[in-house]
Amino acid sequence: MNHPNIVKLKEVIRENDNLFFVFKYMERNLYELTKERGKLFSETEVRNWCFQVFQGLAYMHQRGYFHRDLKPENLLVSKDIIKIADFGLAREINSEPPYTEYVSTRWYRAPELLLQSPSWGSTVDMWAIMAEMFTLRPLFPGMNEADEVYKICSVIGTPTKMEWEDGLKLANGMGYDFPKIVGVHLSVLANTFCW
Repeated sequence: MNHPNIVKLKEVIRENDNLFFVFKYMERNLYELTKERGKLFSETEVRNWCFQVFQGLAYMHQRGYFHRDLKPENLLVSKDIIKIADFGLAREINSEPPYTEYVSTRWYRAPELLLQSPSWGSTVDMWAIMAEMFTLRPLFPGMNEADEVYKICSVIGTPTKMEWEDGLKLANGMGYDFPKIVGVHLSVLANTFCW
């Protein structure tokens, strides 16, 4: 894929029975940068990076692929440029469900994946990572899948039939009861993002 916000594959080398992929050099990944950082990123920096990630994902989705493992370790950063990397779990959008069971690192996994939906779309690429750019920590750091769903509900609240009927059916089908929690108002979350 040829886009300024997707890491460029330069060469593929086959040596014996091993394949080696050579990509354009980037200084570090977003995870490394956040760990080195002593202060929060500015709102301007986060907006710029979010825009670039959205542009890269839109390009990828328009060409019929979803990433399925977007996380800070798979976003490479050099100066003010961010690029999407690691397409090991990428898949064609038009491929037939059911999809592979393992998708995405748990902390960045969309609710429909946590509830083992047999079909889903490119929207799974847009879950939970952007908040981490503001806070320098994961928004939903669950210890397991059930705890992950609990942490999501503790922020957005328990889904209602009107909001997410399919999610309630998925949960019911696997014998899972959503925790009864009122979500946090966006203004409360926004107050935790201090610049």
